[in-house]
Amino acid sequence: MISKELRSKIKRIEIFSKRLMKTGLSGDYLSAFKGAGLEFEKIREYQSGDDVRFIDWNSSARSNKIMVKQFVEERERTVILVIDISASSLYSSKEDLKKDLIANVASSLSFIASNSNDNVGALFFSDKVEKWIPPAKGDLHVGKIIENIFTIKPSGVRTNILETLKFLIKLKKKNAIVFMISDWLDDISSYSKILKVVSCEYDFLGVRVLDDCEKNFPDVGLLQCKDLESGKEVFINTGGKDKDGNVLGKILKMRCLEQDRLFTKYKIDLLDLTVGRQFVNPMVSFFRKRIRRQI
Repeated sequence: MISKELRSKIKRIEIFSKRLMKTGLSGDYLSAFKGAGLEFEKIREYQSGDDVRFIDWNSSARSNKIMVKQFVEERERTVILVIDISASSLYSSKEDLKKDLIANVASSLSFIASNSNDNVGALFFSDKVEKWIPPAKGDLHVGKIIENIFTIKPSGVRTNILETLKFLIKLKKKNAIVFMISDWLDDISSYSKILKVVSCEYDFLGVRVLDDCEKNFPDVGLLQCKDLESGKEVFINTGGKDKDGNVLGKILKMRCLEQDRLFTKYKIDLLDLTVGRQFVNPMVSFFRKRIRRQI
């Protein structure tokens, strides 16, 4: 049974998503992602400018005219949401956690894709694939995905992007759009090669959700910290400096920069979101940037 609190939370997300779609986000989404392919519509007479590869020679011979096959874009798509539920998503320096922003983004994308009549699936991961919900359509199906987004309890705590990407490759979902929503806090060398394969198999998009302190930690002196995934406790000198400045800040910036370079190298679009800030405008800008590139 769904609790009253969860039902209320899902209802709020649904109302919020419908408002988003009224602002034009749904149209931007439709324009940003092409259909799955071309679907045959009819045979017609050749017109100047038609692609000669579509000439139907049998029909041309029978009618004594050059005839071509006309196709229309098949709009039905498959959208797969790959959702990070590892322990690092429990971190935040704000009132909301990273997991809250991840859940809200994933839920909104579910509603938008469903409203566009797309098949929607969800893959939840930590240090392993926690749950796979195959793509389907309908309000009941999307409701099931969103219920899992807010209630699923991971059995693992670490982040294993490599195994998650391997699972995606084995799925072999032709022409699928994949949104991988994560903080991407994993050893980049472990998944860099397989990420290239996945980016070729799918229309793959990265959504990076981070807290401000994971980009530039403030100088508060010596700080005792606990790694949420490994459980290790360490002391960090947040004000430690070398000749180039703050050491910790340099490490955090370099981690993001290395990821940026990898996404650019494999031509993967990246949507950057920050805990405590609204995600609507960045998402709209992200979709519109894709639209401009296709023109």
